[in-house]
Amino acid sequence: MNQHTYVIIMAGGVGTRFWPFSRNNNPKQFHDVLGTGKTLLQQTASRFEGVCPDENIYIVTSTEYYQLVKTQLPFLSDDQILLEPNRRNTAPCIAYACYKIAAKDPQATVVVAPADHIILKEEVFKEKVRLALDVASQSEVLITLGIQPTRPDTGYGYIQYLPSEGLVKKVKTFTEKPQLEIAVKFLESGDFVWNAGIFIWGVRSIIKAFEAHLPEVAEVFAEGKSDYYTDTEKGFIEKAYMLCKNISIDFGIMEKAENVFVVLSDLGWSDLGTWKSMYDISTKDEERNAADGKLMLYDTKNCIIKTPKDKLVVVQGLEGYIVAENDGVLMICKIDEEQRVRDFVADAKALGNQYI
Repeated sequence: MNQHTYVIIMAGGVGTRFWPFSRNNNPKQFHDVLGTGKTLLQQTASRFEGVCPDENIYIVTSTEYYQLVKTQLPFLSDDQILLEPNRRNTAPCIAYACYKIAAKDPQATVVVAPADHIILKEEVFKEKVRLALDVASQSEVLITLGIQPTRPDTGYGYIQYLPSEGLVKKVKTFTEKPQLEIAVKFLESGDFVWNAGIFIWGVRSIIKAFEAHLPEVAEVFAEGKSDYYTDTEKGFIEKAYMLCKNISIDFGIMEKAENVFVVLSDLGWSDLGTWKSMYDISTKDEERNAADGKLMLYDTKNCIIKTPKDKLVVVQGLEGYIVAENDGVLMICKIDEEQRVRDFVADAKALGNQYI
């Protein structure tokens, strides 16, 4: 196991599209979504067993989730839990972690992964990550894992790669969340893959990329070199985040950089961003229902139902619906209209923060 390998897990999101299961005070990454006995965060951390030492795993999360992280991953020291005072998207999040790790280990190679993804083929995942780490440790490259698209989804970034031998391919274009008609053309062309949002690079390479493409972010976090791993880190980060704009690593760097490569990967991957994505990967009964709870179902099919196990729920006559109850909120919504969940959350907020 390489002592210069680090893992950064991004665990600060709220997961609005997964409401009412995902809430401000307890978002989806801290739940055992699939009934495995582990939360999504715990699954993500355990996925890197054998890839890097436990002391090299860093979690970036919101200040309010400190105790949740500490409880679920008790092996972490406080220096491994990076607390964001405000949400500023993935570029500042990644910059904070990479600049901090670089201050300790300039030779570090890091894997950046979201806390809420599902990967069914974990041994294949480790194989691809180790391949990417080996390349990134020897070359000044930015690597992402690419997934073969199964539909023209507008919620993912798309990577067009140049044909070549081997699994590590040079990226030709990187397009973040295209319009539907463009996504359709990407699928038809056959040389596009989804960006899984899992990145591998050396800290020197990503710092150079920040300096070139997001110099204002680079300047902010470079100034903290003497603060990282000290009592002054918290105060420095609070000031730093006030100066950072809200921008993703995809828009800020990956679309602009010339040294981006992709590892083609078949991982059994899902970003578990929506109820539909959870339905797709869940075990289903003979009526194509993905059901979790104390349930009595009649004339019901093609539904995803997740309710508390201490409450008997009877459902009759539904087809293609989400039925979800959690912490005082019951939502019933057509699966093919799940994009309206964001609207539901906005309207529920007007009734009181306890509902979001």
